[in-house]
Amino acid sequence: MSVQCEVSLKQVAGAPMSVFERWLTLWVALCIVAGIGLGQFFPAPFQFLGKLEVAQVNLPVGLLIWVMIIPMLIKVDFGALHQVRDHWKGIGVTLFVNWAVKPFSMALLAWLFIRGLFAQWLPADQIDAYVAGLILLAAAPCTAMVFVWSRLTGGDPYFTLSQVALNDTIMVFAFAPIVGLLLGLSSIVVPWDTLLTSVVLYIVIPVLIAQVWRKALLKQGQARFDATLDTLGHASILALLATLILLFAFQGEAILAQPLIILLLAVPILIQVFFNAGLAYWLNRTVGEKHSVACPSALIGASNFFELAVAAAISLFGFASGAALATVVGVLIEVPVMLLVVRVVNRTRGWYERGQAVSVHV
Repeated sequence: MSVQCEVSLKQVAGAPMSVFERWLTLWVALCIVAGIGLGQFFPAPFQFLGKLEVAQVNLPVGLLIWVMIIPMLIKVDFGALHQVRDHWKGIGVTLFVNWAVKPFSMALLAWLFIRGLFAQWLPADQIDAYVAGLILLAAAPCTAMVFVWSRLTGGDPYFTLSQVALNDTIMVFAFAPIVGLLLGLSSIVVPWDTLLTSVVLYIVIPVLIAQVWRKALLKQGQARFDATLDTLGHASILALLATLILLFAFQGEAILAQPLIILLLAVPILIQVFFNAGLAYWLNRTVGEKHSVACPSALIGASNFFELAVAAAISLFGFASGAALATVVGVLIEVPVMLLVVRVVNRTRGWYERGQAVSVHV
């Protein structure tokens, strides 16, 4: 095993959830209150920040997104890709759910709920933007937090590493085409140049920076690597909170006018999480994969790379758009919902292994 893989493995099986991660929903709720309040009482500074754009990319948010994303990508060891053959069935399930089911099931749910059942309670001029935001949220599998979820379920660390590395590699090439296809099917016009610019800015460049930085840190030893990640983790947290405050400062009037919006947007997200997690879990059981593989496979299909979704939504539709708000709702419910999924897969281990034994025998 390579030194890089050993270090990555410690990241997967390392410390439990931080205070910030465990109470993410509370921090997001506080950001909602702070952002709305600041936006209402001090609108001028936020309007100024909103106008700092180059080629439809908001510069303050672009910087904040990089600070959020790069520390997470430093944890990813693309050298673990060779391990996909060790659990090819589980990897196959992961890829099927993440890329052939998840974005399309979310699009279907968005059409059903946002354009259909909930349309009368939503502002008509933002319905397409809400649909777009939900699609963006589902089009990028989780990168960093899946390490935490895997550890809480006793997931196979090598499998977790390999599936994250493979998903991130695919995301570089598949994110823009899938988003473009589903937005087109939704009759939502998005300039391809803007979409591709978002991919380059928020996937390609951060991946390159993170991997170069990762190699440089590993040359200085594991202690240096861990210490830098701890420091960057704090910066990433602050960047996420600052981004959320900016978003809600622009979303304040819409939320105050219709506070039900957040709850309505949460419905298709919740259904999508449980559907994809359950599907991946069941498929792994059906093909005979062990429980420690099925857990991270199910969890990566249920959670989202919400930092990327937020960044893309802002670039494509703007701070004050329904798309940006929809992606932030994903952040709001991420931790409590995923902890519930973790609890379910832990409690059903006996049922899973009985079925796995039957599948292997057959």
